[in-house]
Amino acid sequence: MPIDPDFAHNRDVVDEHEGHDVWGPVEEPETLGIHGTHVAVDFDICLADGACLEDCPVDVFEWVETPGHPESERKADPANESSCIDCMLCVDVCPVDAIDVNPARAEE
Repeated sequence: MPIDPDFAHNRDVVDEHEGHDVWGPVEEPETLGIHGTHVAVDFDICLADGACLEDCPVDVFEWVETPGHPESERKADPANESSCIDCMLCVDVCPVDAIDVNPARAEE
């Protein structure tokens, strides 16, 4: 199941990580929530294939370790989401549709 594009209306901010919001629920290590707002990565479905890190022309993503998570033990974190130029390459290359980019969401 892909990331919920309406997560900002369907979830609450439960934490902050490296300067971006984390949308819950979060129950580590199995449930990690959605990281980011403008550039959002559903950590619960990210399988860390690295395509978004390789294709992003402005280096929005950085690896973050997530030991014990059932999908993968690292995730593509939108640590530099403010650098996003809305090219949507990350959305296009994610094999599990774990990423959603929406600049309007950051303004809400």
